[in-house]
Formats: sequence, C-alpha cells, structure tokens
Amino acid sequence: MMKEADRSWYSKGIRDGIPIALGYLAVSFTLGIAAGNAGIGSFPAAMMSLMNLTSAGEFAALGLMTAGAAYVEMAGTQLVINLRYLLMSCALSQKLSPNMPFFHRLFMAYGITDEIFGISTAVNGNVNPFYIYGALTVAVPGWTLGTWLGAVSGNILPGRALSALNVAIYGMFLAIIVPPARKERVLAGMILISMAASLLVARLPVISQISSGMRIMILTVLIAGAGAFWFPVGEEEPDTEGKKEERRKVISNER
Repeated sequence: MMKEADRSWYSKGIRDGIPIALGYLAVSFTLGIAAGNAGIGSFPAAMMSLMNLTSAGEFAALGLMTAGAAYVEMAGTQLVINLRYLLMSCALSQKLSPNMPFFHRLFMAYGITDEIFGISTAVNGNVNPFYIYGALTVAVPGWTLGTWLGAVSGNILPGRALSALNVAIYGMFLAIIVPPARKERVLAGMILISMAASLLVARLPVISQISSGMRIMILTVLIAGAGAFWFPVGEEEPDTEGKKEERRKVISNER
C-alpha cells in the first residue's frame, strides 16, 4: 500500500500536472491534425503519443513520414532531437535518493518531458517518484486525448485557431520558469543568456544549418556547464542532533 508521504507527493504531482495536461491537450490537438494529414488514423496517432511523449520528435516524425524518408534517417533525426532528455535525466538523477529502487527510476524515465522536468527540478530537496507519477497521471492522458481529438477532427478548425493552440505550449513554459527565476537572480540570468544564445545561433549563417536538436544539446552543455562552474550549488549537510547540540554549546559559550 502507498504510504501517507507518498500519497501526499502523488496529490501534489496531480495538482502541479493539471496545467501541463491542459497545455498538452491544446498542443497535441494540432499534432493529431498533422497525423491525420499524414494518413495516420486516430487510434494509431493516439498510441504514438501514448508511447512517445515528445512534441518535437512526433512532429518531425510526421514530416519525415510524409516525405517518405528512410527508417535510418528517421531514427537518426529522433536521436538528435531527443538527446536533450538524456541531459534532463542526468540532471534529475541528482535530485533522487541514492537508495531509490531501479524500477522507480525506470518508470520515471518514461515521463521526463520538458515540463515534467521543469516542475520536478523546482521541488525543494529530493524528488519523490510519486510526485512524477502524479503529474504523469494527468499529463499523459491530456497528451494522448488531445492527439486523438485532433486526428478525429481533421481540418475542421480554421488555420488561425490552430496557430493560437500552438502558442499554448510557450505560455506553459513561462509558467514553469518564471516563479523560480524570480527567487534566484543567477537562475534568471542563465535563462536570459539561454534565450539570447538560442536566438543568436538560429540566426548565424553556419550554425543555423545545424539541426534544432543538436543546437539545443550544444547550448545546454555550454550554458549549464558554465553555470555549474561559476555558480556551483553546495550540498547542505544533514542537520543531525549532534550538530544541533554543538551549535547550542557554541551559543552558550558566546554568551
């Protein structure tokens, strides 16, 4: 049975995952329409989203399918686009308890998307796996249902409505990064640097020819590495009873 602490984390994950689910529902609706245009039925499209929680990867796959690309090209493109999840998983592993069982790590890895990673890293201290499970409980159905609805609806909605739905994902990103950025000036500075660098590499003649997934990888490694080097975060020592007693003695001696 689930422990009381795990239930609390699970409930918190559901609450934090509801905005993500709503954003997913809107964005994946457009994905479903693109799947229908590529000749994919509603059920296969929904299964694609259920098994692959990656908007950029799925959109790219649909484009390659439409263009009749080879399987090797499709696999290589997916590898490059989704490499960022490797970095996210490595970063998130630092917030997990060293004693966490492997099966928890395996199930959590399934749902490490940009948004789930964002809310998980914002948690103080170690991340309980049930927090991510709670977020996935609402986020995954939102992503899958939206894809199915989009595939069923086809081209009913006008183009302006579809463009408006595409903007929802960016509003969700802002809702994730703004609160922690307001608390830490270093984090706010790194976010601004990341935005400026992303715009720069997208405009430079040679670098802009590199795939978007590879550009994200390069910028993430460089900026995150620079931030870790110049602004390292020290680990807090556990506040044991012995250390509390030692501090009380020091205070008594000072008096």
